[in-house]
Amino acid sequence: MVFSSLLFLFCFLPIVLLLYYAFNNKTYRHILLTLTSYLFYGWTNPLFVFLLLFSTFIDYVCGLVMMGYPHLPRGGVLLQRGAPRSRRQRIALIISIVSNLSLLGFFKYVDFGIENWNQLMVALNASDTFLLPALHILLPLGISFYTFQSMSYSIDVYRGDAQGVTSFIDFACYVSMFPQLVAGPIIRFQEVAAQLNHRTYSWEKFARGIAFFVLGMGQKILLANPCGKIADFAFQADSCTPFAAWWSLISYSFQIFFDFSGYSNMAIGLGLMLGFIFPKNFEYPYRSFSITEFWRRWHISLSTWLRDYLYIPLGGNRKGAVRTYVNLLLVMLLGGLWHGASWNFVIWGAIHGVVLVIERYTGISRHQKMKWIHWLYTYFVVLIAWVFFRAEDLPGALNYLSAMFGLQSSSENVYLTSSAIFDSYHLFFWIVSALFVALAPDSWSWTRVMGKGKWITVMVIFLLSIIVLTVQSYNPFIYFIF
Repeated sequence: MVFSSLLFLFCFLPIVLLLYYAFNNKTYRHILLTLTSYLFYGWTNPLFVFLLLFSTFIDYVCGLVMMGYPHLPRGGVLLQRGAPRSRRQRIALIISIVSNLSLLGFFKYVDFGIENWNQLMVALNASDTFLLPALHILLPLGISFYTFQSMSYSIDVYRGDAQGVTSFIDFACYVSMFPQLVAGPIIRFQEVAAQLNHRTYSWEKFARGIAFFVLGMGQKILLANPCGKIADFAFQADSCTPFAAWWSLISYSFQIFFDFSGYSNMAIGLGLMLGFIFPKNFEYPYRSFSITEFWRRWHISLSTWLRDYLYIPLGGNRKGAVRTYVNLLLVMLLGGLWHGASWNFVIWGAIHGVVLVIERYTGISRHQKMKWIHWLYTYFVVLIAWVFFRAEDLPGALNYLSAMFGLQSSSENVYLTSSAIFDSYHLFFWIVSALFVALAPDSWSWTRVMGKGKWITVMVIFLLSIIVLTVQSYNPFIYFIF
């Protein structure tokens, strides 16, 4: 089930909201949210729910152990920051981290490891007995998101950054909450710990949530999907002209931004409808003047997660320049691998990591006298990296780069590809998307005060989205595969 579906919009969501506000008890509301979130998550494959439950149970128990179970007050314990931790507490943290990473590693990377092992054996002319059979493991929906989210609870409790919970229902509600379960944003426990105990409800908050949700739906259905079709024409073609290749790659940059930013806005809007305030996840990253700034604006919940739970524990920038560069590169490589089990994602992460190192070494991100040049360079790097992110495999990425720089031998289909890319329908939405990326206000600022004109705009976007949704067969969420 996806947010941008008639089933979710006119059946699932209204029923959940009606039942949610029919209860006037926090525990009952959390039980309802947990059960309906499991229904939402297991809609495609009910077996996925057991993995979610397993991860939830492990981290809940580890949290109890770290807080000193069985001698716990009802509200839990906030561990003192900087105080030494017992062996029992350290073991609980290790179990939490290892179990989550093992879960993620098995389902996401085992087949990738087997494939690369077999390729190595073939290259070394090894015996067939050394070859391993592929397991064809089905990737559970959103496993990259909820394992990181659940693991952040254990780390926050261990560090003393958040007070753990003694109620399994409260914790299960936090991990499984359907607005952000499948594709983020990655909500760290310390960001919603207080809200799990008490949150405010108001018509203004609910109304702003509706506005957020509709804006996100419009981004997804009206902008991301048409741009995605343009990108698909080019990336799936045998060949295309350099101009068509660049045009389509820019279109893909629009698609992935509107797709993921739209989903995040929808998630934030749903959270507001339920009384929760989720953090911002995008801040118009294509307006950045450096890759350093880009990562402060793109997928903020992931970049801050990697910073606080990986980069800083590795030493951050506290252990000299060389160690800082190594840490930056390692974090971006792992960030790329987090997105998918493919060398393309590793290369995507490596490109960003290398440029981050160069920017830190040269100080280019701090000196921006000719801003348009800095913007052009930043967007160019982002585009080149998107080629590896979008292409099916490494040969496909290299073939597309060849087309971009006029090094690809053209075929008779090149004109068919161009005619599909540059038809009036796709051309219109490409231009609208470009204007939106360049000029549109931030959703957080725009929805802060809602007047009559803005509500008319929201209603028009909603009606247009529903009309298009009824006839549009192309409606994937890119980040569902991660």
